[in-house]
Amino acid sequence: MNDELSLPEGYEISADFERVDVGRVHHWLSTDAYWAIGRPREKQESAMRGSLNFGVYEVGSGEQVAYARVVTDRATFAWLCDVYVDPAARGKGLGTALVAGVREHLRPYGLRRILLATHDAHGVYAKLGFAPLAKPDTWMALVLQ
Repeated sequence: MNDELSLPEGYEISADFERVDVGRVHHWLSTDAYWAIGRPREKQESAMRGSLNFGVYEVGSGEQVAYARVVTDRATFAWLCDVYVDPAARGKGLGTALVAGVREHLRPYGLRRILLATHDAHGVYAKLGFAPLAKPDTWMALVLQ
């Protein structure tokens, strides 16, 4: 991994769901993430159980400072979502490093594509190889809520 995409010293990434601070993640997302404002805790926990979960933690204290979730069939497709960095930990490159770590975790699956949606972080994801859809007119969505 490129140095600019590595976690800063004093932090580690883990895909161990047992380490995720579910209450903290729910609080972050339901109160501060534009895509999840008001999401009920039960809905968040259900989403987490059906996904791969990633956290960034302070070495030593083990305090969680960032989170990302991936919905995938582990064969052809993945959806990266709920990427969040605690406001107190922002500006250190943790979000970019987290997404780079997720990308590397998914690489052995041989996925055809990883998708995400963002209103405001295009530059972060572009550093990691994400680009706008080449043929957006071929994609459709069924919005149920």
